[in-house]
Amino acid sequence: MNDSISTLDELLSDPMVLLVMERDRVRPEQVRMLLERVRRTSVDEPMVPPAHMVAKSCFQQWLLT
Repeated sequence: MNDSISTLDELLSDPMVLLVMERDRVRPEQVRMLLERVRRTSVDEPMVPPAHMVAKSCFQQWLLT
């Protein structure tokens, strides 16, 4: 695998990735379905910011001491 991979199709056709997926009994279709489900969910549901961002915001507003 090299650093020039830029699409999911390229990644899922990479021989090394295919070998690891085969060993783990994962099919490319499963990866695509998982990524599509995550993409749909992230568009439909509001994102909760990471804890460090929440804490920083709370400190700035003096909600935490």
